[in-house]
Amino acid sequence: MSVAAIVERCQALYEDLHFNAVRDWKAAGEGRKAIGFMPFYVPREIIHAAGMLPVGILGGGDQLEVIHGDAYYQSYICRIPRSTIELAVTGRIDCLDGMLFPSICDVIRNLSGMWQLKFPDKYVRYFDVPQNFEGGIGGSYYVHEMATLREDLGRLRGSPITDAELLASITVYNEHRRVLAELYAKRAAQPWQMPTSEIYLLLRAGMLLPVEEHIPLVREYIAAAEAEDRPQRDNCRVVVTGMFCEQPPLGLIKSIEMAGCYVVDDDWMLVHRWFTDDVAETGDPLLNLSEAYLGHSMEMPSKYVPCKADKGRFLIESVRNNGAEGVIFAAPSFCDPALLDRPMLQKALNREGIPYTAFKYAENSGQMAPIREQAGTFADSIKLWS
Repeated sequence: MSVAAIVERCQALYEDLHFNAVRDWKAAGEGRKAIGFMPFYVPREIIHAAGMLPVGILGGGDQLEVIHGDAYYQSYICRIPRSTIELAVTGRIDCLDGMLFPSICDVIRNLSGMWQLKFPDKYVRYFDVPQNFEGGIGGSYYVHEMATLREDLGRLRGSPITDAELLASITVYNEHRRVLAELYAKRAAQPWQMPTSEIYLLLRAGMLLPVEEHIPLVREYIAAAEAEDRPQRDNCRVVVTGMFCEQPPLGLIKSIEMAGCYVVDDDWMLVHRWFTDDVAETGDPLLNLSEAYLGHSMEMPSKYVPCKADKGRFLIESVRNNGAEGVIFAAPSFCDPALLDRPMLQKALNREGIPYTAFKYAENSGQMAPIREQAGTFADSIKLWS
């Protein structure tokens, strides 16, 4: 399949707010179930081990007019809870048999409560993660949280989830993370061959497709993109951060690229790449997932960093390892985790002499000219004076 065909397929999935791919997957087998989750981190291995389809719910983007959602939430919070509830009350995601709300912020916690009130016949859970990183405390707590989810999904499917099923799912998702790590490494090495706008659509497709289908699609894209004859431009290499929850509209990513920036690392749809190393594939699967979270997971604003001296280290390493020349902080309006984290991260970048710029957006941002101008000015300043 050509790059154009792959991107076209991914864009069709991105634009389909009725989740027909999920409906088709459920219709293809008797008794199939789909579990939605908000776009930060949940242990998809448990959902997969239950024979269910994990479905990333990323709000309505710039295609959805929010009418009902504004009645549920105040205006001075981010937009994603309003557009997500809009998707639900208008029946667009009634194909889901349950929803998981990961520990992102108070707004998402409240959204889980709203879901329980609106959809009492659906499985709903606020999925918490440890803030203590000692194995005997935070690790034990996290094993308990995952065990509860495992039991709940076992009851939903009608039989317990076995260790063998969980270990098999861990193996599959290890492979998925490896192929995405390869994709990101190749993008960082030759960003002109694999535009970030294409990679974004490819990752979005992975929020809807079964993991066994997404792995070969990513491999097919890598092969097709490497075979393309694309010109290399004198663009600035940047890391984009702050987009870990409310996802940017596709036009925003294209605007950054058109402004003369090659994005060599980012933090959208982190659930795909949350663990930085393979999860152990033998032994106690829940303990393996817990240890991976405590010791081998990304550092982001919604995750507690035990040592203040380490704050910003992960971002600096991303800049160094990917050969970036600067950082773009792009946070959704009213995103407390990203905006409260930003001054500490900027302080760390200042210590290292790494230039940065910052702006805010919403998932339905339509006016891209100011963002393009700011990103372009940032790229030009790096080329001229760094």
